[in-house]
Amino acid sequence: MKPVVAIAGPPNAGKSTLFNRLTRSRSALVDDLPGVTRDRLYAAAAWGGVEFDLVDTGGFYARDTDAFAAKTHYQLREAIAGADAVILLFDGAHGISAYDRDLADLVREFDIPVFCAINKIDHPGREDNLYDFYALGMDTLYAVSTTHGHGINTLLDDLIAVLPKIESAAPSEPVRMAVIGRPNVGKSSLINRILGQERIIVSDTPGTTRDAIDTLCEVGGKPYMLIDTAGVRRKSRVRERIEKYAIGKALDSLDRCDIALIMLDAETGITEQDVRIAGYAYEKGRACIFLLNKWDLVEKNDRIFKQIKDEIRYRAGYLNFAPILTISALTGRRVPKIFEFADAVYQQYTRRIATGPLNRIIESATTRTEPAMHHGRRLKFYYAAQTGIKPPTFVCFVNYPEGVHFSYQRYLVNQIRDAAGLDLVPVRLLLRKRGETRQRKAPKKKRPARAK
Repeated sequence: MKPVVAIAGPPNAGKSTLFNRLTRSRSALVDDLPGVTRDRLYAAAAWGGVEFDLVDTGGFYARDTDAFAAKTHYQLREAIAGADAVILLFDGAHGISAYDRDLADLVREFDIPVFCAINKIDHPGREDNLYDFYALGMDTLYAVSTTHGHGINTLLDDLIAVLPKIESAAPSEPVRMAVIGRPNVGKSSLINRILGQERIIVSDTPGTTRDAIDTLCEVGGKPYMLIDTAGVRRKSRVRERIEKYAIGKALDSLDRCDIALIMLDAETGITEQDVRIAGYAYEKGRACIFLLNKWDLVEKNDRIFKQIKDEIRYRAGYLNFAPILTISALTGRRVPKIFEFADAVYQQYTRRIATGPLNRIIESATTRTEPAMHHGRRLKFYYAAQTGIKPPTFVCFVNYPEGVHFSYQRYLVNQIRDAAGLDLVPVRLLLRKRGETRQRKAPKKKRPARAK
């Protein structure tokens, strides 16, 4: 297990900017508005050949009256308690405050190395502000600029020197699952239930979750990466800039997940916005599982389930392959079943079909039901090959690709599904004209004639 380093500091000190710089990502939302980060955000980082996990935390004000302050402070304490070292980041542009002393006192409660960095000391006239922070009782101060990178190297050199040395074994690749849906359908509650702790702040207030939060866990000896996302509302209802960023990151999480857990509210069934969200996942080619949450609040019988299931199949027919599972994130009912479904889906999502069996499937399908004529000429399917996974992608070479009707292409996809056991995942079939992928040989250069 890699060492863990937590970043703590007051709001707007530059913690998320530092987090993004060290992880070489844009994982954390960055904005001038205080209190953007609320949950713990983890990502991998490395320096000098030493790998560690970095944790971004919410801003700390001891006397904060924000509705989420108590939960944000709890997340901060949990992050520090689980860390091997802490980077205390303060705002050097405004000098020391009483709240900074409160935070320094909080960190001293934990017996771990602390690195005190003063940010924004990158402007003439701010150097004197650095010395004010010696009042916090820290032996060493690091003058840094998280925006421009000044002083970061020295900070990291000293940091990795105190981290525990752990021999890293090559970890198996986790199955990445993004929990996505409308606000207040129970996404964060589900992840907290799986982890057995309040890892993510839960509230009835829409927009509580802002970052796309990655959490690594192990179930049955297998690694999984759970990605909690902000609730996706209709564009017409989104007013705040931060919410727009959060929704953008939620949709971006579909680019880096294997399975989209599309969470629905069993009390309301599938809504128009749920259909849109499912469409986003389908367009990205993600494997999907529909989770009907709050099943404990509705009548539990086969008739109700069939009614909701039929509505999902009708309104999101393009995902008719996706399993549907009823759960309760509140009580934990059937939550372990998610991983059984995910394992079955992932096996198909990464399956490869040998060229020989694949061509026999296509040959059998075209013989059973011949394609229509194209301008009086018979369509010929020469051969097929699998070109990718996640999702399984196949290419068929045809004499006239433009002449293959979409309904016949769908027929071939269904034949591949049935014969190859790909009934739980999206399947892509591309049509190419034979010889399209072949590269033409460059003409040989003529040698210059010898001088006589």
